[in-house]
Amino acid sequence: MIVDIADTDTGAINKKLIRLREDSGSVTLGRVLTLVVCTLDTAEAEEAIEAANDASKEHPCRVIVLARGDRDADNRLDAQIRLGGDAGASEVLILRMRGELSQHEASVVTPFLLPDTPVVAWWPRGAPVEPSRDPVGQLATHRITDATFAEDPMATIKARRESSVAGDADLAWARITYWRALLTAALDEAPFVPVESVTVSGLREEPALDVLAGWLAIRLQCPVNRLVGDLYVELQRGDTAITLSRPQTGRTATLGRTGQPDKRLALPRRETSECLAEELRRLDTDEIYQSALEGLELVTYE
Repeated sequence: MIVDIADTDTGAINKKLIRLREDSGSVTLGRVLTLVVCTLDTAEAEEAIEAANDASKEHPCRVIVLARGDRDADNRLDAQIRLGGDAGASEVLILRMRGELSQHEASVVTPFLLPDTPVVAWWPRGAPVEPSRDPVGQLATHRITDATFAEDPMATIKARRESSVAGDADLAWARITYWRALLTAALDEAPFVPVESVTVSGLREEPALDVLAGWLAIRLQCPVNRLVGDLYVELQRGDTAITLSRPQTGRTATLGRTGQPDKRLALPRRETSECLAEELRRLDTDEIYQSALEGLELVTYE
C-alpha cells in the first residue's frame, strides 16, 4: 500500500499513519528500531529505501526518509506512506521537505520516532563532517555513514578518525567483513611467526581498503603500505607470503600461500543493504572499528 499526502503537516501525517495502520491491521509492537535516512530528494532516496527495505527483513523497523528538496523554494512538506509489501518488513514514511523546512530535519522527524526503541540515523551520501553534532545525529543512539560515495572517499574515511565517537559507524567497515575473516583464518596456519609487512592494494576511491589497512596496522603492529593498483592484500610472514586477491569487479578471490596450491573462494562485493543489515545487528560501540580508524595513522601511502 502506498499513500501520497501533498502539502501537509506532521499532525495530519501522524493521523493518517495511525488510520492506515488500523485499517490494515498492522502494529508497531514488532518494530525493533527507528531508522532515519537523511538524503536528497533524488533517485538516491529510492535507492536508500530499497536498501532499508532489504535490511528490514532482518530488523523490522520504521523507516523515516528525510528527503531534502530545493531550499530556495516555498516551504512545503509532502509525505508518502508505504505499508505492507511495499515496505518490506517495515513501514516507510517519506518526508519531502522544501524551502526552510529542509534545514530543520530534526524538528520534522521527531513526531514520528517510535517510543522506547533505538533511533539509528543513516546518511547514504553527503554525511555531515561530525555526525554526532548534527541535529538528527543528536536524536540517534547509532549513526551510520558511508565514505564510499563521498567526493573524496580517502580523505573522508581519514576524517572519520577525528570526528568518530561512540555509536558512529561507516559502511566501509562492513564492506570488508569477509576480507577480514579470510585473512584472520589464513594467519591461523603455520608458520606461527609475526607478520613482518603488509601490502594493501586497490582503487584509490575505495575507503574500505584504507580501513582494512588501518585494521591490519593496529592489529599486527608491522609496516603496512597502501598502494593504488590491482585489488589484493599481501602478508609477508617469514619465508611465507600470503596473498588474497580478486578482480576489481569479480566475485571469486584467490588465496595464495608460498609453496602451496592456490585456493578459490567466493568473495563478491557486498551490497549496501547487506552492510546496513550488519550494522543494525549491533547498536553498541564497535571498538575494533574505532581502533582501525586509529590505525590509519600507521599506514604508509605510495
